[in-house]
Amino acid sequence: MIDKLPTGLKLVFLSVITAACTSIPSEDSRQSGTTDPLEEVNRLSYALTEEVDNYVLKPMAQTHTRYTPGLIRSGITNFFNNLFYPNVILNSLLQGKIQQTFSDASRFIVNTTAGLGGVLDVGSPIGLPAHDEDFGQTLAVWGVGQGAYLYLPLLGPGSARELPDRLVSTYLNPLIYIDFSIAFPLGLVYAVNRRANLLRETTLRDESAVDPYSFTREAYLQQRQFLIHDGDPPTTEYESLFDLDE
Repeated sequence: MIDKLPTGLKLVFLSVITAACTSIPSEDSRQSGTTDPLEEVNRLSYALTEEVDNYVLKPMAQTHTRYTPGLIRSGITNFFNNLFYPNVILNSLLQGKIQQTFSDASRFIVNTTAGLGGVLDVGSPIGLPAHDEDFGQTLAVWGVGQGAYLYLPLLGPGSARELPDRLVSTYLNPLIYIDFSIAFPLGLVYAVNRRANLLRETTLRDESAVDPYSFTREAYLQQRQFLIHDGDPPTTEYESLFDLDE
């Protein structure tokens, strides 16, 4: 049956199966409670990524921040957020959030037209807020477990469950469908601007964290839980001891 599917759907199907299989924890991981059984390899990937970032991307981002006015940087951020927003619309639909899907589609249309291709965010002021959905969150809603924490070289933190999202978001990335001479500089601008938006957070991490790798891992996993549960993640047993609302 799989052989009859188009190539793109084959890849999505196989990726989902891979995520589902790798999300089944071993007996040792159940007993230890670890979410990072590949920590040794992940740390090597983290170190490599940090080296590339420190010598290439971070200096470019700092220069971008120093010489580009904030208003222009905000417009660049808005443009790329809107460019990639069809991914959000699709996953809102796949998660069964029908009202949100219509809101997201309306936001994309309004920002693309009245917002000059997304440079201006005219959707938020008129009641069309931005949402953050991806295929990793969709798989979580469908019941796929998180699986092992993964830190991919140059791509950053993730998990086995997020691997299929790399594929889905790539297929929904408009840059892969245009000429390389245009896509490459646009992609470079996106990467530098995105890194510039994270300068303050990474500086705080490096200055305050005893182990930046562990800090990054825990911050990422907590953020994913926050997104998957739409800002209302379940309270852990430890956190319930300090619930001031009770």
